Amino acid sequence: QGTPIGRSGLPVANARIENLQPAHTTLSAQRRQLDLLQELNEDFLRRKQVNAELEGVIQSYELAFRMQGALPEVLDLSRETRSTLQRYGILDDRSTSAGGGGKKAKNKSARSADFGRQCLMARRLLEAGVRFVEVCHEGWDQHNSLRERLAANAAATDRPIAALLQDLKDRDMLKDTLVIWGGEFGRTPGTRNGNGRDHNAKGFTMWMAGGGVRGGYRCGATDENGYVAVDNKVHHHDLHATILYLLGLDHRTLTYRYGGRDYRLTGVGEARVVEDIVA
Repeated sequence: QGTPIGRSGLPVANARIENLQPAHTTLSAQRRQLDLLQELNEDFLRRKQVNAELEGVIQSYELAFRMQGALPEVLDLSRETRSTLQRYGILDDRSTSAGGGGKKAKNKSARSADFGRQCLMARRLLEAGVRFVEVCHEGWDQHNSLRERLAANAAATDRPIAALLQDLKDRDMLKDTLVIWGGEFGRTPGTRNGNGRDHNAKGFTMWMAGGGVRGGYRCGATDENGYVAVDNKVHHHDLHATILYLLGLDHRTLTYRYGGRDYRLTGVGEARVVEDIVA
């Protein structure tokens, strides 16, 4: 289960982890309370000899306290240089031009600062040892106003994601970090009103970087209209199997029989590792 930082609609600059800091005590006082609790738990554990549940509770308390003490510093972007903040687009908190006529995009996604903060936080979390980080950018459901809104979204995400990839590479972390960019479905070449794009389950594009992925390689293709996948098609079960493989896991290892079907991490259908994209 993940730990959300902030919530939808709240600027990342104001985002916090709910209930991270105790409301009516200090960290030092909480440390003393936790030490007493751990002492009682360990005494009980010695008398019981083996109690996996209690051992898990002890480890969970310690992990939670370490997170409380470490995360505020990890999420403090004031420790970064001005040039770093600039590269991530955090200092550029103005609307950018999107579309013709020099008009300013009114869509909040035109600003790169919010997504830039997410990407920079992601890098700092990865440096601190967090194993899975998700950043989000909303506002891509463009059934209308495609020209303006797509340009605004591109302007908001281009610099931050480029800065994140470059930072990971410069820190020799990219080779051990799998970066996945995608969403839940593709888009049609056009729409009924001619001013946007509708949902499309027949063709979809994602990109991956680092983490054992073959760089600069395109896998598969859609038809001439960008509507239907026609070449080297990849099912989402295959995508999951490939991600697990790049993380060092075989999706077939954990297989259990239930209701007459074999269940795996990739579901009940067939899944393959897309070896073409593996470096």
